[in-house]
Parts: sequence; C-alpha cells; structure tokens
Amino acid sequence: MIDILNYFITTPSALYFVVGVLGLCIGSFLNVVIYRTPKMMEQEWQQECQLLLHPEQAIIDHSKFTLSTPASTCPKCKSPIHWYQNIPVISWVALRAKCGTCQNPISIRYPFIEVLTACCSLLVVAVYGPTLAMLFGLVLTWTLIALTFIDFDTQLLPDRFTLPLAALGLGINSFAIYTSATSAIWGYIIGFLCLWVVYYLFKLITGKEGMGYGDFKLLAALGAWMGPFMLPLIVLLSSMVGAIIGIILLKVRKENQPFAFGPYIAIAGWIAFLWGEKIMKVYLGQY
Repeated sequence: MIDILNYFITTPSALYFVVGVLGLCIGSFLNVVIYRTPKMMEQEWQQECQLLLHPEQAIIDHSKFTLSTPASTCPKCKSPIHWYQNIPVISWVALRAKCGTCQNPISIRYPFIEVLTACCSLLVVAVYGPTLAMLFGLVLTWTLIALTFIDFDTQLLPDRFTLPLAALGLGINSFAIYTSATSAIWGYIIGFLCLWVVYYLFKLITGKEGMGYGDFKLLAALGAWMGPFMLPLIVLLSSMVGAIIGIILLKVRKENQPFAFGPYIAIAGWIAFLWGEKIMKVYLGQY
C-alpha cells in the first residue's frame, strides 16, 4: 500500500489516469443507482402499505427490484444488455446512441453522467492530491451526483444516502480530516435546524410545505463534513445556482413543475468542499 501511494505521489499522471477510468466506471454504476433507487423505494412503500392495510395477506413478490436484479434490458424490446454494450461512453458511441437490437435511441444522459463523474473525480484529485482526504472526497462526490439526479427526477433525497453520508462525515472528522469533531457535530445540528426553521416559518405563513425533510438532512450531512462556517456559503451558492438553473429550466420546459432544491444544495456543497476556503478569503478581501 505504501509503495502504491509513493508511486502515485511521484507519478501524478498515473493517479489521474486511474481515477479518471474509475470515475467513468462509477458513473456507469451511478446511472443504475439513479434509475433503480426510486423504484426500489416505491416497491418497499407498496409492501409497507400492504402490511398496514392487509396484514393478514402474505407479501408475494416475484420481481424484487434491486441494484443488481433484474438484469439490465432495453426498455423497448427487452433484449438483454451485454457487458460489451455497457462500457462507459465507448459503447454509447459504438452503438451510435441506439439499442443494438431494436435501434431504440439511448439517452445522452448516460454518457453525460459517466463523463461528469470522471471530471468531478479528477477535480477532487487536483485539489486534494493522493491523500486520505481525496479518497473520502471521491465518496462524497459520487454520493452527491447520485442524490442530485435522483432529486431532479423524483423530488426525493433518500435517507439511505443522506443519513450514511452524515454519519461518515461525523466519523471521519473525529480524526479531523476536514474539520474538528466539535465543528462537525455543530455543522450537522445547525445544518439541519437552519432549513427546518425556514420550512416551519413558511408553513406557518402559507400553510404549505416549501421543502422536504431530505433537504434538511442533506445540508446537515454537508455540515458534518465541512463544519458550520461553510453553511452560509453553501446556502448562498445553492440559491444562486438554483436561480440560474431554475430560470433555464423554466425557459426549456415552458411549464410549472415541482422545484427540487436538493440538487442545488448538493452542487453548492461540492463547490464549497473543494474551493470554499478560497471563495471565503476572496469574499473577505484576504486575497
């Protein structure tokens, strides 16, 4: 392990290559996570409703949906997708963005997420280098990408991602990887409460729910990773990013649709994770 670390320290190009290829592969896996997680949650909710409404009936489920089963197929012709048709980016280009059997178009979103994951992973390497902080930073990056697209699609931020992310942030910062343990704890608490207060006041004034609890948990998780002093920057950046992307989406969609705030918290949190201290110094005039 030490020899591998020394090799990456002395040969940065090798580290970038490995992380770039790994990022493409993880991006391919994230496509599965983004698509299947909401369906898995829906299946679980249906089973819970059946247990609540009809506890006397046995749950019969012959098509349990997981990240690995059933095998991936074309949504139109149901033909299986072979491993050589699932190579990140390359297969999409080789197949000319069409199913190899029925020629049904394959969305550009799949290679986009793969390339995005690789690029974001390389930026983490550029900022943190071959360190333990880089490894955990990659985990944070990949989780935020999954949460961003799940929330865009379904307005859901699954607890199965936000809660472990918060626990991991608290755990690694007990060793002061990114901030102190005390700062991580207060970051988690304040991150949750600051959006909860906004939510509660909005509900008192309008009688409507302005955001979901997933937004609180995501900001709390980011607070656990970076501490409370990054939270104002994350909230400000998320508002700016949300305003810009929201305007673009309104122009493209030309109709009112539910507005998911979680993706903008995730994007802002990732920016703050990499460059938050530099942004704060520029803002405070220390550069």
